[in-house]
Amino acid sequence: MLEFRTQGFNGYAVKYSPFFDSRIAVASAANFGLVGNGRLYILGLTAKGIVAEKWFDTQDSLYDLAWSESHENQCVVAAGDGSIKLFDISLDQFPVQSWQEHKREAFAVHWNLVAKDTFCSSSWDGTIKIWSPERTHSLLTIPTHSCTYSASFSPHSPSILSSVSSDSHLRVFDLRTPSSASNHLTASIPLHTAPSQPPTATNPTTYPQQQQQLTSTTTIPPSESLTHDWNKYRSTLIAAAGVDRLIRTFDIRNPNPRQGPLAILPGHEYAVRKVAWSPHLSDVLLSASYDMTCRVWTDGSALGVTGGRQQQEQKLLGMQRGGGGDPLAFGGGRELGRMGRHTEFVMGVDWCLFGAEGWCASVGWDERLLVWDVRAVMGQ
Repeated sequence: MLEFRTQGFNGYAVKYSPFFDSRIAVASAANFGLVGNGRLYILGLTAKGIVAEKWFDTQDSLYDLAWSESHENQCVVAAGDGSIKLFDISLDQFPVQSWQEHKREAFAVHWNLVAKDTFCSSSWDGTIKIWSPERTHSLLTIPTHSCTYSASFSPHSPSILSSVSSDSHLRVFDLRTPSSASNHLTASIPLHTAPSQPPTATNPTTYPQQQQQLTSTTTIPPSESLTHDWNKYRSTLIAAAGVDRLIRTFDIRNPNPRQGPLAILPGHEYAVRKVAWSPHLSDVLLSASYDMTCRVWTDGSALGVTGGRQQQEQKLLGMQRGGGGDPLAFGGGRELGRMGRHTEFVMGVDWCLFGAEGWCASVGWDERLLVWDVRAVMGQ
């Protein structure tokens, strides 16, 4: 495990460069992001450890960042004053472009992985904005009417993006549709809906009562959703998490958005701040939480339909007998391991795209960046 100290600045987000396996960027803020300056670190992984190649100070806290997909030296950040800034790390001190359109804190930025010439941002002002590095103003503004903590383009389409907000909803937008009154909205999924499952239990006569019992135990009141991520292999699968401590996965093809999640992964003791699907394995995701841990999960899809169904039936039978583990678990997924070396809230995680699968980086309010191997914590 490698470590770098962001002294005086608390980490909020970390991203590996899509061009270099040895370059990492960290967005950070002084005084836990409540008041004070921000700093963008550009770090290099060397034989002597992690070294700071360059850093840029900003007037307000930095909450998120994204590497350009078209320019190896450019990085965009989201700031607490609502500004979006584009830095070129081959230059010194100042951003090469700055946009000031958000009315409140800009909390997320994400580069379009397919078109590569646009990126999006979301803000507490209840809007998502789409930008081009070549333009001095935003290309499009999409209202969500709710404090939007995370926005992201689909890695499978240049025109589909999604967001999660404080109103406990996952929204999907398709820019190819007419804007009209819906503002390109194609799906609005309530994250807190209890899961449903078709009657495939071993005993169909008692299954409705079992399912009703399961649904009653998995009903969760609405809460703020803080993070989400698109699966890199299954183009319609999204994972989302937030204040209620649960990670859920959804298939956006579902014609009934109130049918609930495909899987529910309980385990974190406090709010989940970040989730990230593995770039190497379709069923594995990583999470960071205020409980000071990073955890690696499988969503259960690797077990197949039969395996997930059998596990769910065992759970239902266990509930009837007064046991059966966590009543909130659903879909056959489970925790594979955890890393607990952080001593404060863990705010960001990211996977390395290169080399042996499993390397990742995490940052937290303990002023530390940790680079570690997920395979080393399996089973812990």
